[in-house]
Amino acid sequence: MWRASSREVVTLSNSSISHTLCRSLTCSASSRIVPHPPDLLNWVRKEGGFVHHSLKIAHIPSYGLGLLASHEIPQGSDLIVLPPHIPLKFDVFNHGSSYSPILTDLALHIPEELWTMRLGLKLLQERARSGSFWWPYINNLPDTYSVPIFFQRKDILNLQYSPLINQINKRCRFLFDFEKQVKEILANVKPENHPFGGQDINASSLGWAMSAVSSRAFRLHGDKHSDGVYDSVPTMLPLIDMCNHSFYPNAKISQLQSLEDAKMLVKVVAEKHINRDVPLEINYGNMSNDLFLLDYGFVISSNPYDTIELKYDPHLLDAASAAVGVDSPYIESPALWQLEILSALQLAGESPSLKVYTSSFDCLSYNFVIIARMLHQYV
Repeated sequence: MWRASSREVVTLSNSSISHTLCRSLTCSASSRIVPHPPDLLNWVRKEGGFVHHSLKIAHIPSYGLGLLASHEIPQGSDLIVLPPHIPLKFDVFNHGSSYSPILTDLALHIPEELWTMRLGLKLLQERARSGSFWWPYINNLPDTYSVPIFFQRKDILNLQYSPLINQINKRCRFLFDFEKQVKEILANVKPENHPFGGQDINASSLGWAMSAVSSRAFRLHGDKHSDGVYDSVPTMLPLIDMCNHSFYPNAKISQLQSLEDAKMLVKVVAEKHINRDVPLEINYGNMSNDLFLLDYGFVISSNPYDTIELKYDPHLLDAASAAVGVDSPYIESPALWQLEILSALQLAGESPSLKVYTSSFDCLSYNFVIIARMLHQYV
């Protein structure tokens, strides 16, 4: 199973109805695609967006480039507002769109779990396109990312945590396999129809695009269906994606839709009074350090949402019981009633899922407690 990170985004309307959505965000790096990229704040303003006059882009120690308050900003202030044409998105199921059929075909070869790669294809196309509308934004993106798919093999093994290593290896295998698919599909494409302007697409460029999206993109509301449910559309939000992470953020992101206009604006609002020289921080999501490392390239010390994935193994439990001097005859040969409980926990039966999770803060999961108590009960 693929592991995917998420972030919450609130959608508002004039009727004050709120909805909760998922998104993902940022990864620091030392260099941009070009040495002296265009001023992103001025570009957003020029294109009809709003940027608070007290915001600036600055180098933040330990984080890299980010958004900083140059003066105090009152709580409730609008910080950034993006009009609908600025976000970069790729809705492959929107049949009325003007997307390249070849690009759409490539995207449909990607499993839904890797939606970051789907949007990554669109990002690569715009990076290769001369005169792209998003060129000022793309020029400001990091040239490299510090996520584990770019680690040396020995550094991956040094993580010494099998569930995380398996996820990294799975992503790397996908990139090499998908490179072959891309080359096969593009082999006989005419130059004028080539979605990447004839440029070579390999595992490295695909990895860059997937990392850019996984560390910066949101999943926002798209079209609204008759049942009131919105489509979820992966979207990159220029400038907004330079906010840093905090579990106690000073800003939040929302989508705003008026009754007169079906199109949505994306905005960032100050949740607290922001002092001078304080970075803008939003909550990337209540996620484990596995996901933070996989998608953003960092981990958080004392992460209250961190978990450890373990495998339920009766042999190891039996050995642990023997080590502490506890006689547990039913661990390897549980009674019928114990098997029924294990099956209810999906730890026994025809298709058991042997993964169990515990907190990194010495808090056993409820399932762990059930297993320990139940297997040490005598009939």
